[in-house]
Amino acid sequence: MATRDITAEEFNDTINDNDIVLVDFWASWCGPCKAFAPTFSASSEKHPDVVYAKVDTEAEQQLAAAADIRSIPTLMAFKKGKLVFNQAGALPPAALEDLVQKVKEFDIDAAIAAQEDGQQ
Repeated sequence: MATRDITAEEFNDTINDNDIVLVDFWASWCGPCKAFAPTFSASSEKHPDVVYAKVDTEAEQQLAAAADIRSIPTLMAFKKGKLVFNQAGALPPAALEDLVQKVKEFDIDAAIAAQEDGQQ
């Protein structure tokens, strides 16, 4: 599955309607963003079960602000609508592959249950 550009209007539905979503916050003037784009795209081809979304921080400034993006590229990973990874900086291909595998293996339901148990 290829990457897809998303807007602020599509962001919440994309995050909530898919099991795993990786979001690349980028800008056209950002050198590291341009360098990371082929890695992100290649990973999307290996994992058709994962949504690879891209947010242009120039076009979507309010969304970038709401997501507290301070430097780009920033990569976020969501599982079942919950943020499980948030890091600025371009990842090399092996690190991105490792992240995708860890997100797939992460038991978000157990983590949510443990968090709820801790709050009672």
